[in-house]
Amino acid sequence: MRYTQTTLKKIEDIFDELDYTVRYEKGNFQSGYCIVESRRVAVVNKFFDTEARINTLLDILSRLDLDTSSLSEASKEQLEKWKKQND
Repeated sequence: MRYTQTTLKKIEDIFDELDYTVRYEKGNFQSGYCIVESRRVAVVNKFFDTEARINTLLDILSRLDLDTSSLSEASKEQLEKWKKQND
């Protein structure tokens, strides 16, 4: 996987398709992020570089109970590709 702004944007787009909001903020996160499930918000440490943001967002995606029916075919394929790489 390439750790570029384009990859980060693709992941953020997947969150958008899942009706999650991704925010980058400062805070005392033990794991570097916080998920507010009731509001469908993922808050990521704003001081992370692009690689850490990508890894954090992929970690969040792997922990969420996702309904992929709302995803486009391209997003579904990309998500499966990332899951296979992380296994």
